[in-house]
Amino acid sequence: MTLDPTNPMRVAAMSVLIFEIVVVWLAFIGMIQVSGIDLAVAAAWCAAVSVLCLAGAAGLRRRWGYLLGWVAQVISIGLGLLTPWMYAMGIIFALIWVTCIVLGRRLEAMAPRKDQ
Repeated sequence: MTLDPTNPMRVAAMSVLIFEIVVVWLAFIGMIQVSGIDLAVAAAWCAAVSVLCLAGAAGLRRRWGYLLGWVAQVISIGLGLLTPWMYAMGIIFALIWVTCIVLGRRLEAMAPRKDQ
């Protein structure tokens, strides 16, 4: 599911992806200090999610940006395998992402059509 580039919820979806990067790197500290995950493993997974979120945020004017955003949500939840509280954080961000998309689609459905 994608949104029109002029949809105001696109900015909200972009914000979700940017804030997700911050939370992932805060979780990085917990991964290595609390959960005892190897530094390289934790850094690689956090970097992967960060790159997906950043590329997705940059590409939200196109379909591939939303695809990267969805993949970032799945992998963010998957970080729970490294540290359990990331299940909760990943699910919360995924729910906010879904909310942005659903509300954006509703706004598009309510907007007057340009061809009429």
